[in-house]
Amino acid sequence: MTNLRNASLKTMLGSITLVAEDDSITGLYFPEHAHKPDAEAFGTTVQLPDDALLTQAAAELQEYLSGTRTLFDVPLFAHGNEFSIRVWDILRDIPYGETTSYGEIATQLGNRRLAQRVGQVVGRNPISIFIPCHRVLGADGSLTGYAGGLERKRFLLELEEPAETAAGRLF
Repeated sequence: MTNLRNASLKTMLGSITLVAEDDSITGLYFPEHAHKPDAEAFGTTVQLPDDALLTQAAAELQEYLSGTRTLFDVPLFAHGNEFSIRVWDILRDIPYGETTSYGEIATQLGNRRLAQRVGQVVGRNPISIFIPCHRVLGADGSLTGYAGGLERKRFLLELEEPAETAAGRLF
């Protein structure tokens, strides 16, 4: 039997619910998150100080949002099919402050025509921010969908953006 639990925290992006299963973070969701799982997928609600893993994840997230952290140490486990896991693994490899496109990810997977399918999988990333789906843009560099909302995606990209890049962006 797994130990499935969640805790909520307030951030500059609004309320966030973190979900953990056993020794890994398995979810990060905003209240109006697109593709949010059913309530049973969140498990038992706990308070942050009472759960070391969720407390660590919350602290790392707050450090990231304040601009003092660029990499996460908390263990992650994303549930999904083989294709989804492959896409999410590619997302994990996108460096802080850099972006890619759905087509570039599809090309890495061996078939540029998979770009739309890649987009669907990116949009269903269960651990956004920790698995940085916000770093994926449209082919022309434009800001495209984000399950937590485009304003949050814009904020995350601007947070990571090198100063010299700010002047040239399209969004």
